[in-house]
Amino acid sequence: MERIRMILLWLLGLIALLVVALAAYFAFSPRIGGDPAGERLARIQASPHYKDGKFQNVVETDMDMPLTVMAKVMYEIVRGGDAREPKDTLPTVDMDIAAWKAVPDTSFAVAWFGHSSLLIKMGGTTFLIDPVFGERVSTFSFVGPKRFNYRQHIRVDLLPAVDVVLLSHDHYDHLDHETMLQLKDKRFVTPLGVGAHLEKWGVPASAITERDWWESVEVGGVKLTLAPARHFSGRGMLNRFSTLWGSWVMESGGRRIYFGADSGYSPTFKEVGERFGPFDLALLECGAYNERWANIHMMPEETAQAALDVKARVLMPIHWGKFSLALHPWKEPVERLVKKVDELGVPLLTPRIGAIVVDADLSKSERWWEPFR
Repeated sequence: MERIRMILLWLLGLIALLVVALAAYFAFSPRIGGDPAGERLARIQASPHYKDGKFQNVVETDMDMPLTVMAKVMYEIVRGGDAREPKDTLPTVDMDIAAWKAVPDTSFAVAWFGHSSLLIKMGGTTFLIDPVFGERVSTFSFVGPKRFNYRQHIRVDLLPAVDVVLLSHDHYDHLDHETMLQLKDKRFVTPLGVGAHLEKWGVPASAITERDWWESVEVGGVKLTLAPARHFSGRGMLNRFSTLWGSWVMESGGRRIYFGADSGYSPTFKEVGERFGPFDLALLECGAYNERWANIHMMPEETAQAALDVKARVLMPIHWGKFSLALHPWKEPVERLVKKVDELGVPLLTPRIGAIVVDADLSKSERWWEPFR
């Protein structure tokens, strides 16, 4: 009996030590980022979208998951599954800096680097959007979802000159500590509060512009407007909903692009379409979905409908093809989307990873994923 008692005490002590270590990591690890304070926090608290100590979605968004369901999901993720990650090395197109520079100011260009990382040139200004070039999208650098095998992963030093880094929210698969350290001399435009992470990582406050939903800023002749998304934020244990999340409307010279970022299906898509549409191109999430969290990540069929809602002339799916963040096979998002857009008559652009596409040219669209396992 005494031996059992000693073993239990030892286990309790070990658990207590792990809890203390985890709390210390979240408190002091640079990877976590910073929390809004001072003038930044005061502006957050004055926002009409901040209530009861947190930012609120436009529509009620239930994110509660019973512990039994959460445990089952975690088990399924850890266990893995067939085809959740590609067995083959995925092809990529090398960044052609000369071609990027040659894009005229009257046109726009897009290059997709997998998941939601994009380079967009509009009005002669180059925007780097949600760049995540690190190996993992995780609280920890040594464990967590790891990027798929690419022929070549994009790096900051392979990019053309970047004028602005545009961010949608602070989740690890959209805001990468490692990548931000390499970009801290750039100008940043973000939703409210996200600048706290950037300042923690060495970006001067003077280089950060933060906006609330429906607020705008003009950069290099491009008008950027932050629109709502149905999602959430947070990088630590206790700071969920502490910074704002959103999507971006980009306008210049009569051309319009919509970067939808992360969002469950929402009435906001129709509102964006009414306020700003039609769009020459809509970049909408298509991946990391599951019925258990359908409020914060769309199903592929909803992605197609959202493109109609925002009045997109062309839809390009993002948030797929680089990380396994759900339980579905890696190719399933785009395969389901292809079927639905054919049914709805939505023009679909699926370029190779890294390819430069000017003016949403549909001739650059390929079903490049089909031969790969």
